[in-house]
Amino acid sequence: MSQGPRSGLTAVSSALLAMSRHLEVRDVLKTIVASARELLGAQYAALGVPDDHGGFAQFVVDGVSDAQWKAIGPLPRQHGILASMLREAKTERLADLREDPRFEGWPAAHPDMSDFLGLPVKDGDEIIGALFLANKDCPKPEGGCGFTEDDADLLEILAQHAAIALTNARLYERSRELTIAEERSRLAHELHDAVSQKLFSLRLTAQAAAALVDRDPSRAKGELQQVAVLAAEAADELRAAVVELRPAALDEDGLVATLRTQIQVLDRAHTARVTFDSCGVRALPSAQEEAVLRVAQEALHNALRHAGAERVDVTLTRRGGAAVLRVSDDGGGFDPTAIRQAGRHLGLVSMRDRASGVGGTLTVESAPGKGTMIEMEVPGG
Repeated sequence: MSQGPRSGLTAVSSALLAMSRHLEVRDVLKTIVASARELLGAQYAALGVPDDHGGFAQFVVDGVSDAQWKAIGPLPRQHGILASMLREAKTERLADLREDPRFEGWPAAHPDMSDFLGLPVKDGDEIIGALFLANKDCPKPEGGCGFTEDDADLLEILAQHAAIALTNARLYERSRELTIAEERSRLAHELHDAVSQKLFSLRLTAQAAAALVDRDPSRAKGELQQVAVLAAEAADELRAAVVELRPAALDEDGLVATLRTQIQVLDRAHTARVTFDSCGVRALPSAQEEAVLRVAQEALHNALRHAGAERVDVTLTRRGGAAVLRVSDDGGGFDPTAIRQAGRHLGLVSMRDRASGVGGTLTVESAPGKGTMIEMEVPGG
Protein backbone atom coordinates (compact mmCIF):
# COMPACT_ATOMS: atom_id res chain seq x y z
CA MET A 1 0.00 0.00 0.00
CA SER A 2 1.48 3.33 -1.04
CA GLN A 3 1.75 6.17 1.43
CA GLY A 4 0.69 9.74 0.78
CA PRO A 5 3.29 12.53 0.96
CA ARG A 6 2.37 13.49 4.54
CA SER A 7 2.16 9.95 5.93
CA GLY A 8 5.41 9.02 4.16
CA LEU A 9 7.17 12.08 5.58
CA THR A 10 5.85 11.27 9.05
CA ALA A 11 7.16 7.71 8.77
CA VAL A 12 10.61 8.91 7.70
CA SER A 13 10.69 11.50 10.47
CA SER A 14 9.74 8.85 13.05
CA ALA A 15 12.48 6.56 11.79
CA LEU A 16 15.13 9.28 11.97
CA LEU A 17 14.05 10.29 15.47
CA ALA A 18 14.18 6.66 16.58
CA MET A 19 17.75 6.35 15.30
CA SER A 20 18.91 9.44 17.19
CA ARG A 21 17.18 8.39 20.41
CA HIS A 22 19.61 5.59 21.24
CA LEU A 23 23.17 5.91 22.50
CA GLU A 24 24.22 2.25 22.53
CA VAL A 25 25.72 1.05 19.23
CA ARG A 26 23.76 -2.22 19.27
CA ASP A 27 20.47 -0.37 19.88
CA VAL A 28 21.24 2.05 17.04
CA LEU A 29 21.93 -0.80 14.62
CA LYS A 30 18.70 -2.60 15.55
CA THR A 31 16.67 0.59 15.13
CA ILE A 32 18.20 1.29 11.71
CA VAL A 33 17.37 -2.13 10.26
CA ALA A 34 13.87 -2.21 11.75
CA SER A 35 13.12 1.29 10.43
CA ALA A 36 14.48 0.49 6.96
CA ARG A 37 12.49 -2.75 6.68
CA GLU A 38 9.25 -1.09 7.78
CA LEU A 39 9.62 2.03 5.64
CA LEU A 40 10.49 0.20 2.44
CA GLY A 41 8.15 -2.75 2.93
CA ALA A 42 10.83 -5.45 2.86
CA GLN A 43 10.64 -8.94 4.29
CA TYR A 44 14.25 -8.86 5.49
CA ALA A 45 16.75 -6.18 6.48
CA ALA A 46 20.29 -6.35 7.80
CA LEU A 47 23.20 -4.10 8.65
CA GLY A 48 26.77 -5.32 8.97
CA VAL A 49 29.67 -3.43 10.54
CA PRO A 50 32.91 -4.81 9.03
CA ASP A 51 35.98 -5.72 11.00
CA ASP A 52 39.56 -5.69 9.77
CA HIS A 53 39.79 -9.45 9.29
CA GLY A 54 37.37 -10.16 6.44
CA GLY A 55 34.32 -10.62 8.67
CA PHE A 56 31.83 -8.47 10.55
CA ALA A 57 32.30 -7.06 14.03
CA GLN A 58 28.51 -6.73 14.31
CA PHE A 59 25.71 -8.00 12.11
CA VAL A 60 22.09 -7.15 12.94
CA VAL A 61 19.06 -8.58 11.13
CA ASP A 62 15.34 -7.89 11.19
CA GLY A 63 12.69 -10.27 9.86
CA VAL A 64 14.52 -13.45 10.95
CA SER A 65 13.46 -15.27 14.12
CA ASP A 66 15.94 -16.04 16.90
CA ALA A 67 15.67 -19.77 16.19
CA GLN A 68 16.22 -19.26 12.46
CA TRP A 69 19.16 -16.94 13.07
CA LYS A 70 20.74 -19.50 15.40
CA ALA A 71 20.29 -22.25 12.79
CA ILE A 72 21.97 -20.13 10.09
CA GLY A 73 25.26 -20.35 11.96
CA PRO A 74 28.29 -18.05 12.04
CA LEU A 75 28.19 -14.45 10.84
CA PRO A 76 28.77 -13.99 7.11
CA ARG A 77 32.19 -13.15 5.74
CA GLN A 78 32.94 -10.18 3.51
CA HIS A 79 32.39 -11.92 0.21
CA GLY A 80 30.14 -11.76 -2.83
CA ILE A 81 27.73 -8.86 -3.03
CA LEU A 82 28.45 -7.78 0.55
CA ALA A 83 32.14 -7.41 -0.27
CA SER A 84 31.30 -5.51 -3.45
CA MET A 85 29.19 -2.98 -1.52
CA LEU A 86 31.97 -2.46 1.01
CA ARG A 87 34.69 -2.23 -1.62
CA GLU A 88 33.04 -0.23 -4.41
CA ALA A 89 30.78 1.93 -2.21
CA LYS A 90 27.81 1.98 -4.55
CA THR A 91 24.13 1.14 -4.36
CA GLU A 92 23.12 -2.35 -5.55
CA ARG A 93 19.56 -2.93 -6.81
CA LEU A 94 19.02 -6.44 -8.14
CA ALA A 95 15.95 -8.20 -9.56
CA ASP A 96 17.26 -11.54 -8.23
CA LEU A 97 20.49 -11.63 -6.29
CA ARG A 98 20.73 -15.41 -6.82
CA GLU A 99 21.36 -14.79 -10.51
CA ASP A 100 24.11 -12.24 -9.93
CA PRO A 101 27.56 -13.62 -10.84
CA ARG A 102 28.92 -12.44 -7.49
CA PHE A 103 26.40 -14.52 -5.53
CA GLU A 104 28.18 -17.29 -3.61
CA GLY A 105 25.26 -19.03 -1.91
CA TRP A 106 24.19 -19.17 1.72
CA PRO A 107 23.70 -21.73 4.53
CA ALA A 108 20.86 -24.26 4.32
CA ALA A 109 18.84 -22.53 7.07
CA HIS A 110 19.15 -19.12 5.41
CA PRO A 111 15.82 -17.68 4.17
CA ASP A 112 15.32 -17.57 0.42
CA MET A 113 15.82 -14.08 -1.03
CA SER A 114 15.35 -12.65 -4.50
CA ASP A 115 15.05 -8.92 -5.12
CA PHE A 116 17.71 -6.99 -3.29
CA LEU A 117 18.57 -3.41 -2.39
CA GLY A 118 21.79 -2.56 -0.60
CA LEU A 119 24.21 0.29 -0.13
CA PRO A 120 27.20 1.19 2.05
CA VAL A 121 26.90 3.35 5.16
CA LYS A 122 29.65 5.95 5.02
CA ASP A 123 31.19 8.42 7.45
CA GLY A 124 32.90 10.76 5.04
CA ASP A 125 35.07 8.53 2.87
CA GLU A 126 35.12 5.70 5.41
CA ILE A 127 32.70 2.82 4.91
CA ILE A 128 31.43 1.91 8.37
CA GLY A 129 28.70 -0.55 7.39
CA ALA A 130 26.55 -2.17 4.73
CA LEU A 131 22.75 -1.83 4.84
CA PHE A 132 20.57 -4.04 2.69
CA LEU A 133 17.00 -5.18 2.20
CA ALA A 134 15.51 -8.23 0.47
CA ASN A 135 12.11 -9.41 -0.79
CA LYS A 136 10.00 -6.33 -1.39
CA ASP A 137 6.48 -6.88 -0.09
CA CYS A 138 4.59 -5.90 -3.24
CA PRO A 139 3.82 -7.30 -6.71
CA LYS A 140 7.10 -7.61 -8.58
CA PRO A 141 7.32 -6.21 -12.13
CA GLU A 142 8.03 -8.76 -14.81
CA GLY A 143 11.78 -9.26 -14.95
CA GLY A 144 12.45 -6.29 -12.71
CA CYS A 145 13.30 -5.53 -9.10
CA GLY A 146 10.54 -4.93 -6.57
CA PHE A 147 12.59 -2.13 -5.06
CA THR A 148 12.28 1.12 -7.04
CA GLU A 149 14.63 4.02 -7.63
CA ASP A 150 12.58 5.95 -5.06
CA ASP A 151 13.25 3.15 -2.57
CA ALA A 152 16.96 3.46 -3.28
CA ASP A 153 16.83 7.23 -2.73
CA LEU A 154 14.97 6.76 0.56
CA LEU A 155 17.41 4.10 1.73
CA GLU A 156 20.30 6.45 0.94
CA ILE A 157 18.73 9.12 3.16
CA LEU A 158 18.36 6.53 5.94
CA ALA A 159 21.96 5.44 5.46
CA GLN A 160 23.23 9.00 5.78
CA HIS A 161 21.38 9.50 9.04
CA ALA A 162 22.37 6.01 10.16
CA ALA A 163 26.01 7.00 9.74
CA ILE A 164 25.46 10.03 11.98
CA ALA A 165 23.62 8.01 14.62
CA LEU A 166 26.19 5.22 14.55
CA THR A 167 29.11 7.67 14.78
CA ASN A 168 27.46 9.46 17.71
CA ALA A 169 26.84 6.14 19.48
CA ARG A 170 30.46 5.14 19.01
CA LEU A 171 31.64 8.50 20.37
CA TYR A 172 29.32 8.11 23.35
CA GLU A 173 30.62 4.61 24.11
CA ARG A 174 34.21 5.79 23.76
CA SER A 175 33.49 8.71 26.08
CA ARG A 176 31.94 6.34 28.60
CA GLU A 177 34.97 4.03 28.39
CA LEU A 178 37.26 6.98 29.10
CA THR A 179 35.05 8.04 32.00
CA ILE A 180 35.15 4.54 33.44
CA ALA A 181 38.94 4.43 33.07
CA GLU A 182 39.28 7.79 34.79
CA GLU A 183 36.96 6.68 37.60
CA ARG A 184 38.87 3.46 38.09
CA SER A 185 42.11 5.43 38.28
CA ARG A 186 40.60 7.83 40.81
CA LEU A 187 39.30 4.98 42.95
CA ALA A 188 42.65 3.23 42.76
CA HIS A 189 44.38 6.34 44.11
CA GLU A 190 41.79 6.76 46.85
CA LEU A 191 42.05 3.09 47.74
CA HIS A 192 45.83 3.32 47.93
CA ASP A 193 45.70 6.39 50.18
CA ALA A 194 42.95 5.11 52.48
CA VAL A 195 44.25 1.58 52.91
CA SER A 196 47.86 2.76 53.26
CA GLN A 197 46.82 5.00 56.15
CA LYS A 198 44.89 2.17 57.79
CA LEU A 199 47.77 -0.26 57.40
CA PHE A 200 50.25 2.29 58.76
CA SER A 201 48.08 2.82 61.85
CA LEU A 202 47.66 -0.93 62.14
CA ARG A 203 51.42 -1.48 62.13
CA LEU A 204 52.09 1.23 64.74
CA THR A 205 49.35 -0.09 67.01
CA ALA A 206 50.65 -3.65 66.74
CA GLN A 207 54.15 -2.42 67.61
CA ALA A 208 52.79 -0.60 70.64
CA ALA A 209 50.98 -3.73 71.79
CA ALA A 210 54.15 -5.78 71.44
CA ALA A 211 56.11 -3.26 73.54
CA LEU A 212 53.47 -3.27 76.30
CA VAL A 213 52.70 -6.97 76.48
CA ASP A 214 55.27 -7.67 79.23
CA ARG A 215 55.15 -4.52 81.39
CA ASP A 216 51.47 -3.52 81.01
CA PRO A 217 49.30 -6.44 79.77
CA SER A 218 46.03 -4.56 80.24
CA ARG A 219 47.16 -1.70 77.99
CA ALA A 220 48.53 -4.24 75.49
CA LYS A 221 45.10 -5.88 75.41
CA GLY A 222 43.53 -2.51 74.58
CA GLU A 223 46.02 -1.94 71.78
CA LEU A 224 45.28 -5.39 70.34
CA GLN A 225 41.56 -4.60 70.37
CA GLN A 226 42.38 -1.47 68.38
CA VAL A 227 44.36 -3.63 65.95
CA ALA A 228 41.22 -5.70 65.37
CA VAL A 229 39.16 -2.54 64.74
CA LEU A 230 41.69 -1.14 62.27
CA ALA A 231 41.94 -4.46 60.45
CA ALA A 232 38.14 -4.58 60.08
CA GLU A 233 38.09 -1.00 58.74
CA ALA A 234 40.81 -1.82 56.20
CA ALA A 235 38.81 -4.86 55.06
CA ASP A 236 35.72 -2.67 54.68
CA GLU A 237 37.70 -0.19 52.57
CA LEU A 238 38.81 -3.00 50.29
CA ARG A 239 35.31 -4.47 49.92
CA ALA A 240 33.85 -1.03 49.19
CA ALA A 241 36.45 -0.46 46.49
CA VAL A 242 35.63 -3.80 44.87
CA VAL A 243 31.96 -2.86 44.77
CA GLU A 244 32.70 0.56 43.24
CA LEU A 245 34.98 -0.86 40.56
CA ARG A 246 32.72 -3.74 39.59
CA PRO A 247 30.31 -1.95 37.17
CA ALA A 248 33.15 -1.45 34.67
CA ALA A 249 32.98 -5.21 34.06
CA LEU A 250 29.42 -4.91 32.74
CA ASP A 251 30.55 -3.77 29.28
CA GLU A 252 33.02 -6.62 29.00
CA ASP A 253 31.27 -9.53 30.74
CA GLY A 254 27.57 -8.65 30.98
CA LEU A 255 25.29 -8.63 34.00
CA VAL A 256 25.08 -12.37 34.69
CA ALA A 257 28.84 -12.98 34.62
CA THR A 258 29.53 -9.82 36.65
CA LEU A 259 27.03 -10.81 39.34
CA ARG A 260 28.35 -14.36 39.47
CA THR A 261 31.95 -13.18 39.87
CA GLN A 262 31.11 -10.63 42.57
CA ILE A 263 29.03 -13.12 44.54
CA GLN A 264 31.82 -15.67 44.40
CA VAL A 265 34.13 -13.02 45.91
CA LEU A 266 31.60 -12.27 48.67
CA ASP A 267 31.10 -15.96 49.37
CA ARG A 268 34.84 -16.32 49.98
CA ALA A 269 35.15 -13.08 51.97
CA HIS A 270 32.32 -13.79 54.45
CA THR A 271 31.42 -16.66 56.72
CA ALA A 272 27.87 -16.60 55.35
CA ARG A 273 27.04 -18.82 52.37
CA VAL A 274 26.29 -16.63 49.33
CA THR A 275 24.86 -18.29 46.20
CA PHE A 276 23.87 -17.17 42.72
CA ASP A 277 21.68 -18.74 40.05
CA SER A 278 20.47 -17.37 36.71
CA CYS A 279 18.15 -18.69 34.02
CA GLY A 280 16.86 -17.30 30.71
CA VAL A 281 17.91 -13.66 31.11
CA ARG A 282 19.09 -11.93 27.94
CA ALA A 283 21.30 -8.85 27.80
CA LEU A 284 19.58 -5.69 29.03
CA PRO A 285 20.21 -2.05 28.13
CA SER A 286 23.26 -0.76 30.01
CA ALA A 287 21.29 1.54 32.35
CA GLN A 288 19.09 -1.36 33.44
CA GLU A 289 22.05 -3.70 33.94
CA GLU A 290 23.83 -1.16 36.14
CA ALA A 291 20.66 -0.53 38.17
CA VAL A 292 20.16 -4.27 38.75
CA LEU A 293 23.80 -4.67 39.78
CA ARG A 294 23.64 -1.72 42.18
CA VAL A 295 20.45 -3.00 43.83
CA ALA A 296 22.01 -6.46 44.19
CA GLN A 297 25.09 -4.90 45.80
CA GLU A 298 23.03 -2.86 48.26
CA ALA A 299 20.83 -5.83 49.18
CA LEU A 300 23.90 -8.06 49.67
CA HIS A 301 25.58 -5.41 51.82
CA ASN A 302 22.50 -5.18 54.04
CA ALA A 303 22.21 -8.95 54.38
CA LEU A 304 25.90 -9.53 55.17
CA ARG A 305 26.64 -6.49 57.33
CA HIS A 306 23.37 -5.68 59.10
CA ALA A 307 21.12 -8.74 59.07
CA GLY A 308 23.57 -11.30 60.45
CA ALA A 309 22.55 -13.72 57.71
CA GLU A 310 24.08 -17.17 57.52
CA ARG A 311 22.86 -17.69 53.95
CA VAL A 312 22.05 -15.29 51.13
CA ASP A 313 20.59 -16.53 47.84
CA VAL A 314 20.61 -14.35 44.72
CA THR A 315 18.70 -15.28 41.57
CA LEU A 316 18.26 -13.53 38.24
CA THR A 317 15.46 -14.98 36.14
CA ARG A 318 13.05 -14.12 33.37
CA ARG A 319 9.35 -13.55 34.03
CA GLY A 320 7.36 -12.89 30.88
CA GLY A 321 9.05 -9.91 29.26
CA ALA A 322 10.91 -8.84 32.39
CA ALA A 323 14.12 -9.64 34.25
CA VAL A 324 13.67 -10.37 37.95
CA LEU A 325 16.41 -10.04 40.57
CA ARG A 326 15.73 -11.66 43.95
CA VAL A 327 17.98 -11.43 47.02
CA SER A 328 16.81 -13.56 49.97
CA ASP A 329 18.52 -13.98 53.33
CA ASP A 330 17.85 -15.82 56.59
CA GLY A 331 18.99 -12.93 58.77
CA GLY A 332 17.29 -11.05 61.56
CA GLY A 333 14.80 -9.29 59.30
CA PHE A 334 13.07 -6.02 60.16
CA ASP A 335 9.78 -4.19 60.10
CA PRO A 336 9.88 -2.07 56.91
CA THR A 337 7.19 0.27 58.25
CA ALA A 338 8.97 0.91 61.54
CA ILE A 339 12.30 1.53 59.81
CA ARG A 340 10.68 3.97 57.38
CA GLN A 341 9.04 5.85 60.25
CA ALA A 342 12.32 5.99 62.15
CA GLY A 343 14.10 7.43 59.12
CA ARG A 344 16.44 4.43 58.81
CA HIS A 345 15.92 2.82 55.45
CA LEU A 346 19.00 0.58 54.97
CA GLY A 347 19.32 1.77 51.39
CA LEU A 348 15.70 0.94 50.51
CA VAL A 349 15.02 4.44 49.19
CA SER A 350 18.12 4.26 47.01
CA MET A 351 17.13 0.82 45.70
CA ARG A 352 13.59 1.97 44.90
CA ASP A 353 14.94 5.03 43.11
CA ARG A 354 17.28 2.88 41.02
CA ALA A 355 14.43 0.52 40.10
CA SER A 356 11.97 3.26 39.16
CA GLY A 357 14.69 5.13 37.27
CA VAL A 358 14.83 2.33 34.68
CA GLY A 359 11.08 1.65 34.57
CA GLY A 360 11.19 -1.15 37.14
CA THR A 361 9.67 -1.95 40.53
CA LEU A 362 11.08 -3.00 43.90
CA THR A 363 9.32 -5.25 46.40
CA VAL A 364 10.53 -5.81 49.97
CA GLU A 365 9.25 -8.57 52.24
CA SER A 366 10.62 -8.82 55.77
CA ALA A 367 9.68 -9.24 59.41
CA PRO A 368 11.71 -9.42 62.63
CA GLY A 369 13.33 -12.84 62.88
CA LYS A 370 11.99 -13.91 59.46
CA GLY A 371 14.74 -12.85 57.09
CA THR A 372 14.37 -10.52 54.12
CA MET A 373 13.45 -10.89 50.46
CA ILE A 374 14.13 -8.04 48.02
CA GLU A 375 12.84 -8.39 44.48
CA MET A 376 13.52 -6.01 41.60
CA GLU A 377 11.72 -6.36 38.27
CA VAL A 378 12.78 -4.47 35.14
CA PRO A 379 11.34 -4.75 31.61
CA GLY A 380 13.30 -6.32 28.79
CA GLY A 381 14.57 -9.61 30.23
